[in-house]
Amino acid sequence: MTDLVLYTVDDGVAEIALNRPDKKNAITLNMYEQAVSYLDQAASDENVRVVLFRGEGQSFCAGNDIQDFVSGMGSRENLKSVVSFLHQIATYKKPLMAAVQGNAVGIGTTMMMHCDLVIASEDLKCQMPFVHLGLVPEAGATLIIPSMLGQRQAFELLIEGRPFGAQKAQQSGLVNAIAEVETYLDVARERAQALARLPKEAILESKRLMKKQYQENLLAVIDEELEVFYERLFSDEARQAFMAFLQKS
Repeated sequence: MTDLVLYTVDDGVAEIALNRPDKKNAITLNMYEQAVSYLDQAASDENVRVVLFRGEGQSFCAGNDIQDFVSGMGSRENLKSVVSFLHQIATYKKPLMAAVQGNAVGIGTTMMMHCDLVIASEDLKCQMPFVHLGLVPEAGATLIIPSMLGQRQAFELLIEGRPFGAQKAQQSGLVNAIAEVETYLDVARERAQALARLPKEAILESKRLMKKQYQENLLAVIDEELEVFYERLFSDEARQAFMAFLQKS
């Protein structure tokens, strides 16, 4: 059986790769669980200085796998891995990076908010269509996106679910740099390795100081979003949206 999440360590950089290219790396509940395990492994490994998220194939992540969520949403316990993943990336002590390309939908976009450096390919296409699915934003997006863009632009992205490309992502502060499709991953790896060579404790302390001002509030927002998200999963609006989505698939 193919591992749907890959983990490698090289030169101080741990790579966590979504490995479901035939589904544009749509994330299942099991993949969340695997990612949590690898994040734990990287956190405890003294040789790992930086964690780099990436996606196999032509897309970074097409969001949550709707079919998997529909079949697995019978109890809150089934969403435990999602909660753990969101808490982890929001509070992770070591630097997090992402190399993103192609489609970055839903969690594929909101995950970027919690990365310290994001390198995008020029073909990046982001979208947060939570409301279109009868749901609400997650991962702290209702706090972070308005603080980055202001209420009106945040409304366009979070409520209207407007798609946006690499240039808009960079202007919005979600992306640090844009590279060609052929080179974006090399650029990200070079940045990750350069970061890994910086003084370890100085990085950890600097990141802690940068994050501490809003981290407690962020976790509270993430938990409230997830509470409403879970309630919305059972709404008529969500059921109708899921059915329409699955019929198109």
